[in-house]
Amino acid sequence: MSDIPFKKEKVEEQLMHLAATYFGQESSRSSLITVTRVLADNFLKRVTILFTVIPETREQEALEFAKRREIDFKNYAKAKGRLGRVPYIVFDIDHGERNRQRIDAALKDS
Repeated sequence: MSDIPFKKEKVEEQLMHLAATYFGQESSRSSLITVTRVLADNFLKRVTILFTVIPETREQEALEFAKRREIDFKNYAKAKGRLGRVPYIVFDIDHGERNRQRIDAALKDS
């Protein structure tokens, strides 16, 4: 049982690096996609990969791109990663990170 948190952390870390590399290779250069967090359920059956986009006005476009590429990314993770079974993967915008950046900017200005 004590292996589960360690394995979960390793899977999240590996998927974070794979997603960052994948987006770097596959996304258009009209925006910068930065993978910020990977959240796996306790059974490693479902993973949400969160990212931010610069410029912020391109968030919806980047999210649509990522969602279209979910199956391609899963195949990429199977080929490049050492995960065994690749979980179901979804992508989403990291709104928490975006809000944290706004708070940091507001604190700097005051």
